[in-house]
Amino acid sequence: MSDDSKKPGGLYTPEVMDHFRNPRHWGKIEDADGIGKVGNPICGDVMWIYIKVEDNRIVDISFETFGCVAAIATSSVATDLIIGKTIEEALKVTNKIVAEKLGGLPPIKMHCSLLAEEGIKAAIEDYLGKQESSSEESGIPDD
Repeated sequence: MSDDSKKPGGLYTPEVMDHFRNPRHWGKIEDADGIGKVGNPICGDVMWIYIKVEDNRIVDISFETFGCVAAIATSSVATDLIIGKTIEEALKVTNKIVAEKLGGLPPIKMHCSLLAEEGIKAAIEDYLGKQESSSEESGIPDD
């Protein structure tokens, strides 16, 4: 993992550095209802987002991210932003919202906030796909 925070001129905001040094919701949920895995082959960042859902609400969330300062910080703040939200509310969290919550990101690191948005959406899609499969298996028609 590179430490871009040592570059001259202070590349990152205090919010970014706080989420990097003290990531929220770090780790793996073994029995997750939805798992999203996304990555950027150019920079090598890889992100897993795990969610637990009850009554259409994200009641638990965690992440594992292997990447730079910005990738870890955006994962952390994205999980903070969607825990407790409904699926519909969580799907409205965009990379711009993630970057704004961090006080901004250098343009070259904006792709990290996009990874966080994509990771959330992938975890939700995985969850919804499992719900669809289980209702088909039980013979319950979708409304």
